[in-house]
Amino acid sequence: MLFLEHHLFEFSKMEKETKLSGFAKFAWFVLGYNLLVILWGVFLRASKSGDGCGQHWLTCHGEVIPSAPELKTVIEFSHRITSALDGFIVIGLLIWAVLRWRSGKTETDNRVMKTAIASFVLVIVEGLLGAGLVLTGNTAENLTAARPFWMAGHLITTLVLLTFLTLTAWFASGGKAFNFRVEPKVKLFLLLGIVAFLLVGMSGSIAALSNMIFPSESLSEGITKDFSATSNVLLRLRISHPILSIFSAVYLIFLAGWLRKKSENDALVVRWSNIFSLLVLVQIAFGAMTLLTLAPIIMQLGHLLLADAIWISFVLLTINFLSQKSELEI
Repeated sequence: MLFLEHHLFEFSKMEKETKLSGFAKFAWFVLGYNLLVILWGVFLRASKSGDGCGQHWLTCHGEVIPSAPELKTVIEFSHRITSALDGFIVIGLLIWAVLRWRSGKTETDNRVMKTAIASFVLVIVEGLLGAGLVLTGNTAENLTAARPFWMAGHLITTLVLLTFLTLTAWFASGGKAFNFRVEPKVKLFLLLGIVAFLLVGMSGSIAALSNMIFPSESLSEGITKDFSATSNVLLRLRISHPILSIFSAVYLIFLAGWLRKKSENDALVVRWSNIFSLLVLVQIAFGAMTLLTLAPIIMQLGHLLLADAIWISFVLLTINFLSQKSELEI
């Protein structure tokens, strides 16, 4: 949340103290609220409360409001409430965006409306994926062959949702238009950055799931399980996460510096390149601490929050770079 506030302050400064509109502020709020919903979802999974309502959806144990609930039922039901509120908030964002477009019909309002529509669709998809996890029993400590694929789908949808919410806030705040008419090498490097992030994210999901289902009492016990031929395949895949994280971090920091140089040190590109690189370095240190402490829930929450912040900063770095290149073409 702090880095988003920093962006708002710096962006307004770059735009000669232009005051953000009410819609722009609301768009950034929606992005922040979605981060909180995501974090609560991680707490739900890490606390093994995903089956708090049984295999029931929309109801909870067959009731609209659970009576005499257990703690895990309270956690699961509260996640559903915050997710439902998120849906209404995004609907409000969409309606406001459409009204803005109808009253002005400017190109900026048109872009905002399109990204708001995409955000709404993705929130619906997120809700359906959550429902699917519950209805198929892929919650708490249940492990099925399909669960890693459900989690991968959930992760990708979440990242795409954060992308479109960020774009909505960016355009509403006066962000310039951008396109992908850049040299093939730039497209390739950006694509590799996205692939690297997805691989790290999916391997992280597998590591988190294996830590929850097959907990270890010590780091040495966990390492032994990772290399044991008798261990579950999830445990043997867990080691891929720290390895992919380190190699991806090196590449992403290189990419940030390369984009900065390629932009000829454009002020906004430099700013987001620095923020992005710093967050990646902090995440590597935080990830190491999470591993050494056997991933307590508070560390898992911090680890995911940093991951989402890195993704959002990557999106902002990319669109600032592409918008700067688009301006040079005009």
